[in-house]
Amino acid sequence: MRNYEQRKRVLVTGGAGFLGSHLCDRLLAAGHEVLCVDNLFTGSKRNIEHLHSHPRFEFIRHDVTFPLYVEVDQIFNLACPASPIHYQQDPVQTTKTSVHGAINVLGLAKRLQCRILQASTSEVYGDPAVHPQTEDYWGHVNPIGPRSCYDEGKRCAETLFFDYHRLHGLEIKVARIFNTYGPRMHLNDGRVVSNFIVQALTGEPVTIYGRGQQTRSFCYASDLIEALLRLMASPANVLGPINLGNPSEFTIAELAQKILDLTGSRSKLIYKPLPVDDPLQRRPDIRQAKEALGWQPRIDLDEGLKKTIAYFDALLANEARSIPDSFTVQGDSAAEYEPADPTMLSDLRSTSGRSEQGSFDGDHPARKT
Repeated sequence: MRNYEQRKRVLVTGGAGFLGSHLCDRLLAAGHEVLCVDNLFTGSKRNIEHLHSHPRFEFIRHDVTFPLYVEVDQIFNLACPASPIHYQQDPVQTTKTSVHGAINVLGLAKRLQCRILQASTSEVYGDPAVHPQTEDYWGHVNPIGPRSCYDEGKRCAETLFFDYHRLHGLEIKVARIFNTYGPRMHLNDGRVVSNFIVQALTGEPVTIYGRGQQTRSFCYASDLIEALLRLMASPANVLGPINLGNPSEFTIAELAQKILDLTGSRSKLIYKPLPVDDPLQRRPDIRQAKEALGWQPRIDLDEGLKKTIAYFDALLANEARSIPDSFTVQGDSAAEYEPADPTMLSDLRSTSGRSEQGSFDGDHPARKT
Protein backbone atom coordinates (compact mmCIF):
# COMPACT_ATOMS: atom_id res chain seq x y z
CA MET A 1 0.00 0.00 0.00
CA ARG A 2 1.23 3.47 -0.88
CA ASN A 3 2.20 5.63 2.09
CA TYR A 4 0.77 9.04 1.17
CA GLU A 5 2.41 10.70 4.17
CA GLN A 6 5.95 9.99 3.02
CA ARG A 7 6.02 8.33 -0.40
CA LYS A 8 5.54 10.56 -3.44
CA ARG A 9 4.99 9.75 -7.09
CA VAL A 10 7.65 11.77 -8.87
CA LEU A 11 7.91 12.56 -12.58
CA VAL A 12 11.45 12.95 -13.94
CA THR A 13 11.56 14.21 -17.52
CA GLY A 14 14.89 13.45 -19.16
CA GLY A 15 15.09 10.59 -16.67
CA ALA A 16 17.16 8.28 -18.89
CA GLY A 17 19.91 10.86 -19.26
CA PHE A 18 23.17 11.31 -17.37
CA LEU A 19 21.78 13.30 -14.44
CA GLY A 20 18.19 12.14 -14.77
CA SER A 21 19.09 8.49 -14.25
CA HIS A 22 21.06 9.28 -11.09
CA LEU A 23 18.11 11.32 -9.84
CA CYS A 24 15.80 8.33 -10.45
CA ASP A 25 18.18 6.18 -8.39
CA ARG A 26 18.16 8.58 -5.46
CA LEU A 27 14.38 9.02 -5.49
CA LEU A 28 13.83 5.26 -5.48
CA ALA A 29 16.38 4.84 -2.70
CA ALA A 30 14.38 7.38 -0.69
CA GLY A 31 11.25 5.24 -1.06
CA HIS A 32 9.41 7.23 -3.74
CA GLU A 33 7.66 6.04 -6.89
CA VAL A 34 9.36 7.28 -10.07
CA LEU A 35 7.84 7.91 -13.48
CA CYS A 36 10.77 8.36 -15.87
CA VAL A 37 9.98 10.10 -19.16
CA ASP A 38 12.52 10.42 -21.98
CA ASN A 39 12.47 10.47 -25.78
CA LEU A 40 15.93 8.80 -25.80
CA PHE A 41 17.49 11.39 -28.08
CA THR A 42 20.49 11.74 -25.76
CA GLY A 43 19.23 9.56 -22.92
CA SER A 44 19.88 5.82 -23.00
CA LYS A 45 17.85 2.80 -21.96
CA ARG A 46 21.09 1.42 -20.54
CA ASN A 47 21.19 4.19 -17.94
CA ILE A 48 17.95 2.89 -16.45
CA GLU A 49 18.15 -0.78 -17.44
CA HIS A 50 18.84 -1.82 -13.86
CA LEU A 51 15.61 -0.12 -12.75
CA HIS A 52 13.09 -1.82 -15.04
CA SER A 53 12.34 -4.60 -12.57
CA HIS A 54 11.97 -2.18 -9.67
CA PRO A 55 8.36 -2.24 -8.44
CA ARG A 56 8.27 1.55 -7.96
CA PHE A 57 9.79 2.50 -11.32
CA GLU A 58 8.01 3.13 -14.61
CA PHE A 59 9.43 4.32 -17.94
CA ILE A 60 7.53 6.12 -20.70
CA ARG A 61 9.16 7.03 -24.01
CA HIS A 62 7.76 10.45 -24.75
CA ASP A 63 8.84 13.83 -26.14
CA VAL A 64 8.02 16.73 -23.81
CA THR A 65 7.19 18.97 -26.77
CA PHE A 66 3.89 17.06 -26.61
CA PRO A 67 1.71 17.27 -23.49
CA LEU A 68 1.77 14.42 -21.02
CA TYR A 69 -1.18 13.51 -18.82
CA VAL A 70 -0.21 11.58 -15.72
CA GLU A 71 -0.93 11.81 -12.01
CA VAL A 72 2.12 12.76 -9.92
CA ASP A 73 3.02 14.67 -6.76
CA GLN A 74 6.21 16.37 -7.95
CA ILE A 75 7.93 17.11 -11.27
CA PHE A 76 11.65 17.42 -12.03
CA ASN A 77 12.04 18.84 -15.54
CA LEU A 78 15.46 17.77 -16.84
CA ALA A 79 14.46 17.21 -20.47
CA CYS A 80 16.82 18.89 -22.93
CA PRO A 81 20.08 17.94 -24.67
CA ALA A 82 22.85 19.68 -22.73
CA SER A 83 26.02 19.31 -24.79
CA PRO A 84 26.73 21.55 -27.79
CA ILE A 85 27.32 18.60 -30.11
CA HIS A 86 23.77 17.42 -29.41
CA TYR A 87 21.78 20.61 -28.98
CA GLN A 88 23.29 22.16 -32.13
CA GLN A 89 22.33 19.15 -34.23
CA ASP A 90 18.75 20.43 -34.45
CA PRO A 91 18.66 23.88 -32.88
CA VAL A 92 14.97 24.46 -33.60
CA GLN A 93 14.02 21.27 -31.78
CA THR A 94 16.34 22.24 -28.91
CA THR A 95 14.47 25.52 -28.48
CA LYS A 96 11.14 23.68 -28.67
CA THR A 97 12.27 21.23 -26.01
CA SER A 98 13.11 24.07 -23.62
CA VAL A 99 10.14 26.33 -24.40
CA HIS A 100 7.29 24.05 -25.47
CA GLY A 101 8.51 21.44 -23.01
CA ALA A 102 8.33 23.99 -20.19
CA ILE A 103 4.80 25.02 -21.22
CA ASN A 104 3.67 21.39 -21.20
CA VAL A 105 5.15 20.41 -17.82
CA LEU A 106 3.99 23.69 -16.27
CA GLY A 107 0.49 23.04 -17.59
CA LEU A 108 0.61 19.60 -16.01
CA ALA A 109 1.83 21.02 -12.70
CA LYS A 110 -0.94 23.66 -12.81
CA ARG A 111 -3.59 20.99 -13.34
CA LEU A 112 -2.22 18.83 -10.54
CA GLN A 113 -1.28 21.77 -8.29
CA CYS A 114 2.06 20.11 -7.63
CA ARG A 115 5.55 21.44 -7.07
CA ILE A 116 7.84 21.55 -10.12
CA LEU A 117 11.61 22.03 -10.49
CA GLN A 118 13.30 23.34 -13.61
CA ALA A 119 16.85 22.22 -14.39
CA SER A 120 18.18 25.44 -15.87
CA THR A 121 21.82 26.09 -16.66
CA SER A 122 24.79 28.36 -16.14
CA GLU A 123 24.55 29.01 -19.89
CA VAL A 124 21.90 31.62 -19.08
CA TYR A 125 24.86 33.81 -18.07
CA GLY A 126 26.46 33.43 -21.52
CA ASP A 127 30.05 34.70 -21.67
CA PRO A 128 29.84 36.52 -18.34
CA ALA A 129 31.20 39.96 -17.62
CA VAL A 130 30.75 39.28 -13.87
CA HIS A 131 32.91 36.73 -12.09
CA PRO A 132 32.00 34.61 -10.21
CA GLN A 133 28.41 34.56 -11.41
CA THR A 134 25.69 35.47 -8.91
CA GLU A 135 22.01 34.79 -9.44
CA ASP A 136 21.15 38.49 -9.82
CA TYR A 137 23.47 38.81 -12.85
CA TRP A 138 21.36 39.02 -16.02
CA GLY A 139 24.00 37.59 -18.28
CA HIS A 140 25.85 38.37 -21.50
CA VAL A 141 24.27 36.15 -24.15
CA ASN A 142 24.41 36.23 -27.94
CA PRO A 143 20.75 35.78 -28.99
CA ILE A 144 21.54 34.74 -32.58
CA GLY A 145 24.65 32.56 -32.30
CA PRO A 146 25.05 28.78 -32.66
CA ARG A 147 24.64 28.28 -28.90
CA SER A 148 21.58 30.50 -28.66
CA CYS A 149 19.07 27.68 -29.15
CA TYR A 150 20.15 26.29 -25.78
CA ASP A 151 21.04 29.50 -23.93
CA GLU A 152 17.95 31.45 -24.92
CA GLY A 153 15.69 28.41 -24.70
CA LYS A 154 16.68 27.94 -21.07
CA ARG A 155 16.29 31.65 -20.36
CA CYS A 156 12.78 31.58 -21.83
CA ALA A 157 11.94 28.49 -19.76
CA GLU A 158 12.92 30.38 -16.59
CA THR A 159 10.64 33.23 -17.67
CA LEU A 160 7.75 30.80 -18.12
CA PHE A 161 8.32 29.23 -14.71
CA PHE A 162 8.22 32.58 -12.94
CA ASP A 163 5.20 33.73 -14.96
CA TYR A 164 3.29 30.58 -13.99
CA HIS A 165 4.26 31.26 -10.38
CA ARG A 166 3.09 34.87 -10.50
CA LEU A 167 -0.05 34.17 -12.53
CA HIS A 168 -1.20 30.86 -11.07
CA GLY A 169 0.57 30.65 -7.71
CA LEU A 170 2.42 27.53 -8.87
CA GLU A 171 5.13 26.23 -6.52
CA ILE A 172 8.30 26.39 -8.59
CA LYS A 173 12.01 25.74 -8.07
CA VAL A 174 14.67 26.87 -10.56
CA ALA A 175 18.20 25.46 -10.42
CA ARG A 176 21.02 26.89 -12.52
CA ILE A 177 23.33 23.93 -13.02
CA PHE A 178 27.03 24.49 -13.73
CA ASN A 179 29.38 21.94 -15.34
CA THR A 180 28.65 18.49 -13.92
CA TYR A 181 30.41 15.21 -14.62
CA GLY A 182 30.49 11.58 -13.53
CA PRO A 183 29.50 8.05 -14.56
CA ARG A 184 26.82 7.70 -17.27
CA MET A 185 28.01 10.70 -19.23
CA HIS A 186 27.50 10.01 -22.92
CA LEU A 187 30.64 8.48 -24.39
CA ASN A 188 30.75 10.91 -27.30
CA ASP A 189 28.84 13.98 -26.14
CA GLY A 190 31.60 16.49 -26.83
CA ARG A 191 31.79 17.78 -23.26
CA VAL A 192 35.23 18.59 -21.99
CA VAL A 193 35.53 16.01 -19.18
CA SER A 194 34.28 13.05 -21.23
CA ASN A 195 36.26 14.20 -24.27
CA PHE A 196 39.54 14.42 -22.37
CA ILE A 197 39.04 11.12 -20.53
CA VAL A 198 38.15 9.13 -23.63
CA GLN A 199 41.00 10.68 -25.63
CA ALA A 200 43.48 9.98 -22.82
CA LEU A 201 42.35 6.38 -22.33
CA THR A 202 42.46 5.59 -26.04
CA GLY A 203 45.80 7.31 -26.64
CA GLU A 204 44.30 9.89 -28.97
CA PRO A 205 45.52 13.50 -28.85
CA VAL A 206 43.75 15.52 -26.16
CA THR A 207 42.04 18.41 -27.93
CA ILE A 208 42.12 21.81 -26.26
CA TYR A 209 40.18 24.66 -27.83
CA GLY A 210 41.93 28.02 -27.66
CA ARG A 211 45.03 28.05 -25.46
CA GLY A 212 43.31 26.31 -22.57
CA GLN A 213 43.22 29.36 -20.33
CA GLN A 214 39.42 29.55 -20.21
CA THR A 215 38.14 28.41 -16.83
CA ARG A 216 35.39 26.06 -15.66
CA SER A 217 34.12 24.67 -12.36
CA PHE A 218 33.29 20.97 -12.21
CA CYS A 219 30.69 19.44 -9.89
CA TYR A 220 30.46 15.67 -9.38
CA ALA A 221 27.09 14.09 -10.19
CA SER A 222 26.17 12.91 -6.68
CA ASP A 223 26.78 16.37 -5.23
CA LEU A 224 24.52 17.93 -7.85
CA ILE A 225 21.73 15.38 -7.31
CA GLU A 226 21.85 16.04 -3.57
CA ALA A 227 21.41 19.75 -4.28
CA LEU A 228 18.40 19.15 -6.55
CA LEU A 229 16.71 17.03 -3.90
CA ARG A 230 17.34 19.66 -1.23
CA LEU A 231 15.99 22.39 -3.49
CA MET A 232 12.81 20.43 -4.22
CA ALA A 233 12.31 19.84 -0.47
CA SER A 234 13.02 23.46 0.50
CA PRO A 235 10.30 25.83 1.80
CA ALA A 236 7.81 27.16 -0.75
CA ASN A 237 9.33 30.65 -0.62
CA VAL A 238 12.69 29.34 -1.93
CA LEU A 239 11.99 29.72 -5.63
CA GLY A 240 15.43 30.28 -7.07
CA PRO A 241 17.06 30.67 -9.38
CA ILE A 242 19.83 29.09 -7.33
CA ASN A 243 23.31 28.35 -8.65
CA LEU A 244 24.32 24.71 -8.19
CA GLY A 245 27.90 23.78 -8.92
CA ASN A 246 31.37 23.47 -7.50
CA PRO A 247 33.04 26.87 -6.97
CA SER A 248 36.57 25.46 -7.35
CA GLU A 249 37.85 26.90 -10.62
CA PHE A 250 40.32 25.32 -13.05
CA THR A 251 41.67 26.24 -16.45
CA ILE A 252 40.96 23.78 -19.25
CA ALA A 253 44.71 23.22 -19.53
CA GLU A 254 44.83 22.26 -15.83
CA LEU A 255 41.96 19.82 -16.33
CA ALA A 256 43.71 18.20 -19.29
CA GLN A 257 46.91 17.74 -17.30
CA LYS A 258 45.03 16.26 -14.33
CA ILE A 259 43.38 13.70 -16.57
CA LEU A 260 46.67 12.80 -18.26
CA ASP A 261 48.28 12.33 -14.84
CA LEU A 262 45.41 10.27 -13.41
CA THR A 263 45.18 8.00 -16.46
CA GLY A 264 48.95 7.73 -16.98
CA SER A 265 48.27 8.53 -20.62
CA ARG A 266 50.96 9.53 -23.10
CA SER A 267 48.48 11.41 -25.25
CA LYS A 268 49.75 14.68 -26.69
CA LEU A 269 47.95 17.98 -26.35
CA ILE A 270 46.71 19.60 -29.53
CA TYR A 271 45.13 23.03 -29.88
CA LYS A 272 42.23 24.12 -32.08
CA PRO A 273 40.39 27.43 -32.49
CA LEU A 274 37.95 28.37 -29.74
CA PRO A 275 34.29 27.75 -30.74
CA VAL A 276 32.00 30.74 -31.30
CA ASP A 277 30.57 32.21 -28.07
CA ASP A 278 32.46 29.76 -25.85
CA PRO A 279 32.59 31.40 -22.39
CA LEU A 280 36.03 32.40 -21.15
CA GLN A 281 35.13 32.14 -17.46
CA ARG A 282 32.57 30.12 -15.57
CA ARG A 283 32.36 29.82 -11.79
CA PRO A 284 29.26 29.78 -9.57
CA ASP A 285 28.71 31.90 -6.51
CA ILE A 286 26.89 29.35 -4.32
CA ARG A 287 26.18 31.48 -1.26
CA GLN A 288 22.41 31.14 -1.80
CA ALA A 289 22.68 27.34 -1.99
CA LYS A 290 24.69 27.27 1.23
CA GLU A 291 22.24 29.53 3.06
CA ALA A 292 18.91 28.26 1.72
CA LEU A 293 19.73 24.57 1.25
CA GLY A 294 22.62 23.95 3.64
CA TRP A 295 24.45 22.51 0.63
CA GLN A 296 27.92 22.64 -0.77
CA PRO A 297 29.84 20.11 -2.86
CA ARG A 298 31.83 17.45 -1.01
CA ILE A 299 33.74 15.66 -3.76
CA ASP A 300 36.83 17.41 -5.08
CA LEU A 301 37.94 17.23 -8.70
CA ASP A 302 40.65 14.59 -8.24
CA GLU A 303 38.30 12.20 -6.43
CA GLY A 304 35.50 12.71 -8.92
CA LEU A 305 37.80 12.29 -11.91
CA LYS A 306 39.13 8.99 -10.55
CA LYS A 307 35.56 7.63 -10.32
CA THR A 308 34.68 8.93 -13.78
CA ILE A 309 37.88 7.61 -15.34
CA ALA A 310 37.17 4.18 -13.82
CA TYR A 311 33.71 4.25 -15.40
CA PHE A 312 34.96 5.16 -18.88
CA ASP A 313 37.90 2.76 -18.60
CA ALA A 314 35.48 -0.11 -17.93
CA LEU A 315 33.14 1.10 -20.66
CA LEU A 316 35.92 1.07 -23.23
CA ALA A 317 37.66 -2.09 -22.00
CA ASN A 318 34.50 -4.18 -21.87
CA GLU A 319 33.10 -3.48 -25.32
CA ALA A 320 32.43 -7.17 -25.84
CA ARG A 321 31.84 -8.07 -22.19
CA SER A 322 29.56 -6.95 -19.39
CA ILE A 323 30.50 -3.94 -17.28
CA PRO A 324 31.54 -4.50 -13.61
CA ASP A 325 28.66 -5.00 -11.19
CA SER A 326 28.34 -1.43 -10.00
CA PHE A 327 29.86 1.99 -9.83
CA THR A 328 29.38 3.90 -6.62
CA VAL A 329 28.38 7.52 -6.98
CA GLN A 330 28.69 8.54 -3.36
CA GLY A 331 26.86 11.44 -1.82
CA ASP A 332 24.81 12.00 1.30
CA SER A 333 22.74 8.83 1.73
CA ALA A 334 23.44 7.86 -1.86
CA ALA A 335 22.91 4.24 -2.78
CA GLU A 336 25.24 2.15 -4.91
CA TYR A 337 24.23 2.72 -8.48
CA GLU A 338 24.19 0.23 -11.30
CA PRO A 339 25.94 1.55 -14.42
CA ALA A 340 24.84 1.41 -18.00
CA ASP A 341 25.58 -1.74 -19.96
CA PRO A 342 28.27 -0.90 -22.53
CA THR A 343 27.96 -3.97 -24.74
CA MET A 344 26.79 -1.97 -27.74
CA LEU A 345 29.02 1.09 -27.80
CA SER A 346 27.87 1.97 -31.27
CA ASP A 347 24.50 2.88 -29.77
CA LEU A 348 26.17 5.11 -27.21
CA ARG A 349 28.14 6.88 -29.90
CA SER A 350 25.10 7.51 -32.02
CA THR A 351 21.98 9.51 -31.32
CA SER A 352 18.49 8.24 -31.72
CA GLY A 353 16.03 9.94 -34.04
CA ARG A 354 13.77 12.66 -32.80
CA SER A 355 10.07 12.19 -32.50
CA GLU A 356 7.52 14.21 -34.39
CA GLN A 357 7.57 17.87 -33.50
CA GLY A 358 4.76 19.96 -32.07
CA SER A 359 3.57 21.68 -28.93
CA PHE A 360 0.42 22.20 -26.94
CA ASP A 361 -0.38 23.99 -23.71
CA GLY A 362 -0.46 21.43 -20.93
CA ASP A 363 -4.06 22.38 -20.08
CA HIS A 364 -5.35 21.25 -23.48
CA PRO A 365 -6.72 17.77 -24.21
CA ALA A 366 -3.95 15.22 -24.63
CA ARG A 367 -2.69 14.21 -28.03
CA LYS A 368 -1.78 10.57 -28.33
CA THR A 369 1.70 9.85 -29.66
